[in-house]
Amino acid sequence: MHDRDDLRAVLETHEPFSSASPEVRERVIASAEIAQYAAGTLVLDAFSDPSSAVYLILDGQVGLWNDARKRPLEPDEILGPGRVFGFSAMITERSVGPKAIALTQARVARLPGEHAAAAFVTRQGARFLADNLLPHHEDTLPTRATGYQRLGDLIVESPLQVPASASIAEVAKAMTDQGRTCAVVTLDDGFGLVTDASLRERVLVDGLPPTAPARDALDRTALHTPEDTSAAESLVGLIEADAEAIVVTTQDGRLAGVVTMREFALSPTAADLAVHQQLRRAPTSADLTRHAQEIPSLLRHLLRRGLGSGRVIAVYSSLIDAIIHRAIEIELAKRPDLPADGFTWYALGSNGRREAVLSSDVDSGVAFADGTSPELMSAYREVFAQVDVVLMDAGFTGDAHGVSARHEILSRTDSEWLAAARGWLADPVADKGAIMTSLLVDSRPITGAQRRVAAEFVASELRSHPGTMRLLLLDALDRRAKWRSMLEGWRGPVRYDLKDHAILPLVNLARWGALAVRSTALSTPDRLRACGGTSILPQAQANSLIEVFEVLQRLRLRYQLLQVADGARASDAVLIDQLSPIDRSVVAQAVREIATAQKRLANFSAYVDTDEWTRPAQG
Repeated sequence: MHDRDDLRAVLETHEPFSSASPEVRERVIASAEIAQYAAGTLVLDAFSDPSSAVYLILDGQVGLWNDARKRPLEPDEILGPGRVFGFSAMITERSVGPKAIALTQARVARLPGEHAAAAFVTRQGARFLADNLLPHHEDTLPTRATGYQRLGDLIVESPLQVPASASIAEVAKAMTDQGRTCAVVTLDDGFGLVTDASLRERVLVDGLPPTAPARDALDRTALHTPEDTSAAESLVGLIEADAEAIVVTTQDGRLAGVVTMREFALSPTAADLAVHQQLRRAPTSADLTRHAQEIPSLLRHLLRRGLGSGRVIAVYSSLIDAIIHRAIEIELAKRPDLPADGFTWYALGSNGRREAVLSSDVDSGVAFADGTSPELMSAYREVFAQVDVVLMDAGFTGDAHGVSARHEILSRTDSEWLAAARGWLADPVADKGAIMTSLLVDSRPITGAQRRVAAEFVASELRSHPGTMRLLLLDALDRRAKWRSMLEGWRGPVRYDLKDHAILPLVNLARWGALAVRSTALSTPDRLRACGGTSILPQAQANSLIEVFEVLQRLRLRYQLLQVADGARASDAVLIDQLSPIDRSVVAQAVREIATAQKRLANFSAYVDTDEWTRPAQG
């Protein structure tokens, strides 16, 4: 009993088991095997033998070797009482290490995975995994992409779905009969979720009768997220909202399934959360910039394990958001006189579209609440200038073209932004109206109110200004896609700028097309989908350009990661003779597709009245 009592005391005071229920801890205690190890004795070699258990140190010290390819004399980690190891092998179900050797006389409990796993599926368990499964340990995780792709990839079974008219008693019985922890309630305007916790709260605490309809017992914390959302991003949102589950929907609003903390914690996704959590909890700006240095390694890691480049880039944007959010918090903490909710920070440009890569500027703007005094706005701008410094220290280009919230032109009140948008639509030539309109419609709120009032106004009103529509189109087509002219008569090394000569022309075309059809979509693929099937852009051409954009972004990201790995700064310029023959062919074909679309749109707009531009395509 002495061993069991000691184990109980350790479980009650150390994560992740301290956050588990007493029932879970008692099952773990009952099934545990406790053994004494002399100094120098092998405790576990999870490189050679599959391990489905978790190991917990009761006393003494154990050394861990985390890389099977290296055999240093000193261990990579030295763990003491209360520390856990072996969970990587349990979660991934592979022989991924570590090798554990007792450094002193040690007492270690072996906890069978079927019981121990329950401690890792709580919010605290997910945090534990995020802090301890480091993403740069590439060999500790599966090479398959599951868990690193869409949120929808984590759905393991069809959800239990009940009508809104079903009673609480009927839903509880169905959940019990099927062994479910939640049920989806079909509502007139979407879906709700009933969980074990929401049933207990509404019946036992609020006193609802068992005959009350299920819609009265919905879990108010449940999130609703499209299936294509990044799984790592979704886990961040789940933890931040202190929620139990996410209702996952398809792009057209149908129910796809439910993902709970269990699916997250038992997938490798939790490892990708580590950098997010380090950024969000960095105590100082120096810590923030230090953690930011891990990002290229994480992106390489995700690509190697099969995550699509588009989703890797989306993860990168979420990491930039985390850095900005934390940098703002750190700087505002030094100014208690400035309310944290006095403004909305907008990501602009490629990060606003969630298409930023390592070479991208981190552009920003701010909307202050109406009524904010000029003096208060000036004080905020001093803080925003310090945020720019943090971003530059972290390796980002934050103010290359003056597109920063620290400048007055990009930090206005909501009413001032709306008034400016009206002016730009009336005269896109004055005050750089065309450029400012492009920045505005690419805006995405990171902190503060989740509103895009001025951007939505532009999208809804542009069609009422046909002259402005034409001028904005001419501006969008001014940068032409080109490839062949770059190679004619070239001598020696020639650099080709993937952004300037291929990607940006397509981004501009898609932005204008979305505005023309009154779409507020942000990403380039979504904008192409929005205007596809109209006279502006036939559906087949839209589909082709979506594929072109994704191919170019994939190639762009891959070459930039190679540049960084070689110690160079990420750049959109690549040497022609360093591109493989296949890549040269891919770029050439992509540029032809973009140039064809640009030429068609220019000819079309010259001969067709603006009222006919967005009619459905014939045939």
